[in-house]
Amino acid sequence: MQAPDPRNQIHTDAFLHALMRRQLRLSISCASAFLIGLLGLPLANYFYPEAMAIRVFGFTLTWLLLGIGFFPAVWLIGYYFIQRSLALEEAEFQLAQRNRETIPQTSPGEISVG
Repeated sequence: MQAPDPRNQIHTDAFLHALMRRQLRLSISCASAFLIGLLGLPLANYFYPEAMAIRVFGFTLTWLLLGIGFFPAVWLIGYYFIQRSLALEEAEFQLAQRNRETIPQTSPGEISVG
């Protein structure tokens, strides 16, 4: 059986593990932002009822934030997640391409000496 080509580092466990670790960190940060928004409004209603009852454009601040602010915030979190995820994958791919170009190609059966 032939040894794996060292230039093809994009398919190694270490490469995939590093990419998944970065994507997990991104997912946790986006989920945290969502949970802060999701739990922040009820907590603001509980701890600051007078401030949340202020009328803005005929709506209480609570309904204004829920009706107008919440869904765009979710869209922004989703957009940020997609853009950063694509950027992470592209950066990892570029790193693998640079590594592939710096490691000399060997023919089958030939041993590369450092």
